[in-house]
Amino acid sequence: MKLFPALEKAYSKEQLSARDAQAKAEFIAWGPVVFQASRLMIKFGILDLLRDADQGLTRQELCEQTGLSDYAVKCLTEAGLCIGTILVDTQTDRFTLSKTGWFLLNDPATRVNIDFNHDVNYEGWFHLEEALKEGRPAGLEHFGPWPTVYEALSELPPQVQRSWFGFDHFYSDGSFPEALEIVFGKYKTRSLYDVGGNTGKWALQCVSHDPTVEVTILDLPQQIKMMQANTAGKAGAERIKGYGINLLDPEALFPRREGDLDAIWMSQFLDCFSGEEIVSILTRAKNAMTDQTRIFIMETLWDRQRFTPAAFCLTMTSLYFTAIANGNSKMYNTEDMTSYVHAAGLEVETIYDGLGQGHSIMVCRQKQ
Repeated sequence: MKLFPALEKAYSKEQLSARDAQAKAEFIAWGPVVFQASRLMIKFGILDLLRDADQGLTRQELCEQTGLSDYAVKCLTEAGLCIGTILVDTQTDRFTLSKTGWFLLNDPATRVNIDFNHDVNYEGWFHLEEALKEGRPAGLEHFGPWPTVYEALSELPPQVQRSWFGFDHFYSDGSFPEALEIVFGKYKTRSLYDVGGNTGKWALQCVSHDPTVEVTILDLPQQIKMMQANTAGKAGAERIKGYGINLLDPEALFPRREGDLDAIWMSQFLDCFSGEEIVSILTRAKNAMTDQTRIFIMETLWDRQRFTPAAFCLTMTSLYFTAIANGNSKMYNTEDMTSYVHAAGLEVETIYDGLGQGHSIMVCRQKQ
């Protein structure tokens, strides 16, 4: 296994003393309640109040300002001390926000992850064992009888939709400006298939960035309807077309474009499929290519992250795919994704790293 330097240092040798390792083991054992108590300290405004109080606040002051009972505040503040999100002055009994609490409250990625895990995943995690053994998203069943989360998206409760799309867009949107420079600056793209284009956010970025580009979004028919509603009336929408397709169907072919097809864009898309399905999708993409066409695969490859928190988030996200999304996909590493590219009759021309929240773009072409 090849890892970026920081990850190799962290994951190839023991980092903790025995005492620290034991403490981490207990933290894991109580993980579900650590998550919920911390989430509620945000929801009830406790962490906000402590952040804004220069001298800290007593338990009584927290009760008065939150409207919670003394019992509730006592339970949460004692938990927060042991979790590490707050601190206490033992002389004055005044609570203040810790560095960890500050990041929990203010780091955009952390807030997105909290909402995603609570609204989308939390109940489903209980069925992770079934999902791993059976290769199906057993945790999705509490939302409804859909085979994957993607068919369910348009019918999920509004708050679940907001948290799902908030998670999906947060991690892709930050990389879009750099990605646009690669796709349109380095490769002079004028025609593009956006595979798995979702609500059309990338397509809108494309037509805004370049006044001549034409984009065709390939996605499930119900997603195409959501995209059309989302893009209607916006600048450049007339240059965005939709093509309904079930990309899981190995007989579903990519449309043939009249004229040259410069690029096929797949952003945070292939991680939604198993290795066998990825090879099928890339093979069908290859059949729509010319020698000049490039496939741009933008993924958060977990082995190419500069820092361990990013790799941690990505490998945990793999288990969302297991329990909730589809039961058979994950956040892939470079070796896996490259093997699928080769199996489809393509080759990796180059890889651009460090885009946005740890994205990489693999640029692929037909084998020479």
